[in-house]
Amino acid sequence: MEPASVETSDPSWSPPSPYAPTHLGRIERGGSFQNLIAAIERSKIEAPELAAAALRGVLKGVITGEGPTTAGRVHFSRALDPQDASLCARILKAAGGDAGAPVSRLEANVLFDIDAAAAERTDNGRFDDLLVKSVAHLTLAEAGHVVPPRQVALDPATALSSWANRPTDIGGESLAWIASQLRNKRRLKSTVMGLSAFLTAIGATLSVAPPLTATADLMI
Repeated sequence: MEPASVETSDPSWSPPSPYAPTHLGRIERGGSFQNLIAAIERSKIEAPELAAAALRGVLKGVITGEGPTTAGRVHFSRALDPQDASLCARILKAAGGDAGAPVSRLEANVLFDIDAAAAERTDNGRFDDLLVKSVAHLTLAEAGHVVPPRQVALDPATALSSWANRPTDIGGESLAWIASQLRNKRRLKSTVMGLSAFLTAIGATLSVAPPLTATADLMI
């Protein structure tokens, strides 16, 4: 899929190809972060590679407390604040393009990394809500279900139960992926409980991997 054309204030910058990692590496550096956000928001097609790059910028800020995503405010390392959560939501909503394409595994993997890195939370649960909805959006779409545009599905005002509330046959590979994310890194209890509630609502179980209760020793 060809990247959409965008306009930026930097004449030396051009939209990176999804198949050009060196371009993505260049654009993730601090001086180009706003260009990256502009590219995502102006793209009319889905842009999961760009979104993942931007989310990695948020991840770096969460881990170090420094960088373009934390500029202008006090930000401690290993912390996630309301601005971080809002920026993640802004990136994800824009990256679906005009059609609001389903969240991709690429984007969700970085969300899981942010979740694991952020030991301190001051966002009143906004990131937890975003992570669970993103995983639900991806998982149901992979199972062949029609999901709302991500701009709607990920909105705080949209209850997850309004669109993820029917028994669903989720593929074993998708369940194994969720289980591996919960098993391999430390998770907040709220993350585990939120994903557990989603799976329970659609009648799914992690039969191909250790059950969610087996991750209790990983809860912070």
